[in-house]
Amino acid sequence: MDGLLDGRRLSPVQRRIAHYLTENLHDAIFLSSVELAERAGVSQPSVTRFAMVLGFTGYPELKQALRPLVLGERSAAPQESLIRGAIDSEIHNLTVVRDRLAALPLKELGEALAATEPLPVLGLRVSSGLATTFAYYARRIHPDVRLLVHGGSELVDGLHAARRAGAEWVVAVVLPRYPAEAVQALEYAQKLGLRTAVITDKPGFPAEVVLDAPVGDRLVFDSHAAPLALAMALVEAMADAAPLRTQARLEEYERMTDETGVFLTGDAS
Repeated sequence: MDGLLDGRRLSPVQRRIAHYLTENLHDAIFLSSVELAERAGVSQPSVTRFAMVLGFTGYPELKQALRPLVLGERSAAPQESLIRGAIDSEIHNLTVVRDRLAALPLKELGEALAATEPLPVLGLRVSSGLATTFAYYARRIHPDVRLLVHGGSELVDGLHAARRAGAEWVVAVVLPRYPAEAVQALEYAQKLGLRTAVITDKPGFPAEVVLDAPVGDRLVFDSHAAPLALAMALVEAMADAAPLRTQARLEEYERMTDETGVFLTGDAS
C-alpha cells in the first residue's frame, strides 16, 4: 500500500481512506466503494476520487491492484506500522534539510532579521503554531517581535503599523493547506515596502527569500518536524548575528524568571 502512496499529496479525506485501507486491507478488498466509504467515514465520490488520484480509472481497478497484497501475512500492529512509517518519513525530511543547509541563506537572513526593528511574524490557520513558536524564541533575543496570527483587517493593521514603526522585513510561515489570505498579506507587505521571507514546504513560493522544508504527509494531518527545525535554525542565525545583544537579553531573561519563579526548579517529586 505504501508504494502506491509514495509521492502523493493527499487531502485529509483521502488520507482517511488510505489509513483505513492500510489497517484493514484484508477486509477492504472485498468491500464495495459504498461500503468502504461508510467504514472510512467519507463519501462514496471521495473513494472514487482517491482511486483516480492514485492513477486508477476507478475504485474497482484499485481494488484489483490491492488484491495481491493480501497474500502476505497480516501485520500484527497496523496502527503502529502507520505511525512508524510517518516517523520514518519525518526522519527523511529532516535529513533533506540537513543536507541542504549549506545552500540555504540562513546566515544572511538571520543578520537581516536581527537588524530590523520591529520584526513582524505572520502565520495563519495551521501555520500559526509554528509562527508562534518562532516568535516566542525570537523574542528572547530580539527587542521587538510582533506576532500576526489573525486575519482580516487586524492583519492589515499589524503590517501597516510595523512598517510605520520602521520594520524592513516580515517573516511568514505558510504551510499546506496554503491560506489565500496569507499570500495576499505578503503581497500587501511588499506594496508597503517590506521585504518578505517565508518558511514553507516548496521552493517556488512568491517571496524574496524562501526557506523550504518538506512536511510529513503520512497521517491524516501534516506534521511539521522539518519546518520547525528550519525555523529554529533561523532563530539561531539571528542570535549569532548580534551576539552581545543576545547574551545580554538571555541573561536578563534568566534573572527575571529566577526572581519571579516562572519555572519549576529542583526535584519536582
